[in-house]
Amino acid sequence: MPYPEPLVEPMRAELVAVGVNEMRTAEEVDNAFEAARDKTMLLVVNSVCGCAAANARPAVRLSLQSNVLPDMFTTVFAGQDMEATARAREYMAGIPPSSPFIALIKNNDPVFVLERRHIQGRAASAIASDLVGAYATHCGTSETDASDKNGEPKLETETSTDLPPTFRSIL
Repeated sequence: MPYPEPLVEPMRAELVAVGVNEMRTAEEVDNAFEAARDKTMLLVVNSVCGCAAANARPAVRLSLQSNVLPDMFTTVFAGQDMEATARAREYMAGIPPSSPFIALIKNNDPVFVLERRHIQGRAASAIASDLVGAYATHCGTSETDASDKNGEPKLETETSTDLPPTFRSIL
């Protein structure tokens, strides 16, 4: 059963107000991933939990101050827009579902992921710094393309010494 909309609306507004595109249906998620086929996209799985309010949403907002940004910013709301959230998670095969959750996607492949365990208990500024580092590595036209010798995306395992290895759960 979804959370009551009046409870969720202010939490939705936090990201939408800064230009993050909210997806409420599976079709909207499919359309976003189609549009991001040759682009970079940040996907935020929003949540009513305290670590989303204190850490994830503020980190995303802070990261928008970066000089290098993804082409698209998107969000689904776990526990509310269940169809959209389930579809977004289908695009993250092999990565356990969590919320909040932030993924940087390049050419429809996740290249940087922050699961709940990477968000909970960390300062929003530290999470924003991780996001800005991922943007610098994977977005824009810099010479530091994140592909290996076979052209496959390299999965980041660590962006700082205090961040647990990302993608450990799918290696």
